[in-house]
Amino acid sequence: MAQNNLSKEFEQLKKDYKIIFGGDEGQRALNDLKLRFHEFSTTHQKGDAYESAFLEGQRSVLNFIKAMINSKP
Repeated sequence: MAQNNLSKEFEQLKKDYKIIFGGDEGQRALNDLKLRFHEFSTTHQKGDAYESAFLEGQRSVLNFIKAMINSKP
């Protein structure tokens, strides 16, 4: 029963992401996030593993958002 509720909650969460980022305002916000958080650029900082990890963490949040809005129901 608990697994079924988690599945329903996750499906609702995916719908919520699609609603939030589906409109014009959401697309503008997503485009801004893509520019700020390295969608298509390297996050590697030569000689600074901590900065590389920090930047990759930012990028991973963007990738999560994109996965949620592009997921199939």
